[in-house]
Amino acid sequence: MQRPGVTTVLAALVALLATGCSSDGDGKLFDELKESSSSSASASAGAPRSSPSAPIRPAPPAKGSVKVVSTLTEGLKSPWGAATLPGGDLLVASRDEGTITRVDTKTGKQIAVGSVPGVSPGGEGGLLGLAISPTFASDRSVYVYFTTESDNRIARMLFDEDKPAGQQLGAPDTILRDIPKGVVHNGGRIAFGPDKMLYAGTGEVGETGLSQDRTSLAGKILRMTPDGQPAPGNPDADSLVYSLGHRNVQGLAWDSEKRLWAAEFGQNTWDELNLIKPGKNYGWPEAEGKAGKAGFVDPVAQWRTAEASPSGIAYAEGSIWMAGLGGERLWRIPLAGEEPSADPQSFLQDKYGRLRTVVATGGSQILLVTSETDTRGTPGPGDDKILRLEVK
Repeated sequence: MQRPGVTTVLAALVALLATGCSSDGDGKLFDELKESSSSSASASAGAPRSSPSAPIRPAPPAKGSVKVVSTLTEGLKSPWGAATLPGGDLLVASRDEGTITRVDTKTGKQIAVGSVPGVSPGGEGGLLGLAISPTFASDRSVYVYFTTESDNRIARMLFDEDKPAGQQLGAPDTILRDIPKGVVHNGGRIAFGPDKMLYAGTGEVGETGLSQDRTSLAGKILRMTPDGQPAPGNPDADSLVYSLGHRNVQGLAWDSEKRLWAAEFGQNTWDELNLIKPGKNYGWPEAEGKAGKAGFVDPVAQWRTAEASPSGIAYAEGSIWMAGLGGERLWRIPLAGEEPSADPQSFLQDKYGRLRTVVATGGSQILLVTSETDTRGTPGPGDDKILRLEVK
């Protein structure tokens, strides 16, 4: 169990003062302060840092709200990864069809972008995560995480919107191969961080020992350059591994202070939201949930598996928003620094079925992708959908 840092203690103290010492007050969110040697170690290991001179931000309210503004589009097949283009439109990956679709976020119109060669769908594998290059304006690169017949891999593809629909993707340029694959627990979420490095969440593919094996890419969060090399400042200069001891990482997001958060499936007891720090061990398979075992980092929040089975996450309005597959609901986790400022709150339970991906689009707006056509849902008319939400 990690000890609370200076930031956590200050945030909690201000929360008590702001609410007259009420135990369920809103609190205040302090920007990261320069901590002791552990924080220095994080900085030297490449963890994105916030400025200690940044203004103090108020914590979000203990209770939030969700309003479904509209259904942006529908009729998607096995949607999984999603990423926003610089102009605001959304690219969506079909896990089982191996295709990418562009969704006009003003009209909901769908345009076929193209197929990713080599995708071998099966079980929880297929075309999974999507990410847009941070230098997209100059390199026009879209990154994909996908399952082949032999492995999981990450490739980049040129996107040329001037070509005919369905033919807008160039040939894959593989930047990382030999991530272990399985029928289950293939991970798959990828995202560029504030440091412009590419992060990837992987699963242990049902072989629990791989999570603690530092030589394996399975059961890890990886951090790499856009070319697939170990990123400068990684815990081990020659390794892609940024953190280990994960079961199946499904969601990655950064908060306003550039802290990395990750959601992952537990086994039979606890699903997790973790605050990720470089080189730390998150316990699987030796620990699940808040186990308090020496040498392992406990999650900041946990859920019974029937309530969550978490997939994608996004940060908006001071909270992490987490999609639940088995739980069929959207979770809100308000943050005060490195800790939740109030209990997680659920929305939309059993209204739209399985929920796969959350995309923050600015301010109080997020997009929510359903997952009823992934072979485990019960598809209804219009499934799968993308919902436009207003959240607080």
